[in-house]
Amino acid sequence: MASKIQPSDHAMYNFSSQSQKWAFIRKHWPIYVISLPGIIYFLLFKYIPLFGSVIAFQNYNIFKGIKGSDWVGLEHFQRMFAYTDFLQILKNTILIGIYDMCFAFPIPIVLALLINEVRIMAYKRIVQTVVYMPHFLSWVIVGGIVVGVLSPSTGIVNHLLSLFGVEPIYFLGENSYIRTILISSGVWKDSGWGTIIYLAAIAGINPDLYEASQIDGASRIRQVFSITIPSILPTIVILFLLQIGNFLDFGFERVFVFLNPLNNENGEIIDTFVYRAGLVDRQYSYTTAIGLFKSVVGLLLIMISNMFSKKMTGEGLY
Repeated sequence: MASKIQPSDHAMYNFSSQSQKWAFIRKHWPIYVISLPGIIYFLLFKYIPLFGSVIAFQNYNIFKGIKGSDWVGLEHFQRMFAYTDFLQILKNTILIGIYDMCFAFPIPIVLALLINEVRIMAYKRIVQTVVYMPHFLSWVIVGGIVVGVLSPSTGIVNHLLSLFGVEPIYFLGENSYIRTILISSGVWKDSGWGTIIYLAAIAGINPDLYEASQIDGASRIRQVFSITIPSILPTIVILFLLQIGNFLDFGFERVFVFLNPLNNENGEIIDTFVYRAGLVDRQYSYTTAIGLFKSVVGLLLIMISNMFSKKMTGEGLY
């Protein structure tokens, strides 16, 4: 049954003449007007700032500006790879990105499948509300909650460990725990919010498929694996590709609130290093080169993964 479920075909319009094309645009002009704010936003805040990336190849001086600053070519990129701690920072970023993709990405899918199986509507809405709520907390608040929970003196985790005779552990003071804390706190905060798209995709599945499977004697688990998952697979693929595109962009604020000198070795990522070197130490050209490197790697990853996805599943971003 799974092999027969295919994503809906894309609507394509072929115009025999320019006048027919303009007539179509005039007919649906509200749609184009609605899209204008989004287009303007991306032009102003995403595309125009790209021209500022040129300072990665300059010794940028805020008083001279972009036009007056000296051109140094690839000097900042060479400095980036020559910096001994940068390889450790890049390793931390890659490892945390892999852990996030392996553990955090599948959880919203599983959670959406479980919520979809709840038949009591009132209970289902309560569960959805509870799992959505952490998303609306800032990372500063989440950081405070995690620090309180993991506190070696008053934290509930160490209190439970003491019942088994385990000495208090300063989790945020150990390099070996920081990556686990970063991933698990992100799962708690955002997994519920991530279920929204999957629940919407599940709601769009044709109910006749489930009715036909019930007639054939399929159990609920069988329906999940033969109907639900194959039907939402295009959505999963698209979100996975977007996740790969943001592979090195784990997020500054979700890491910065947990960092301290004791866990900095395994917790420092590119975003926090760019903050320290760029804003604190005012090395604008150097950190722009690092940011440009991260963006290029993300672009290459998303292009390569999209190519493999198109060949293997027929689905892709473009």
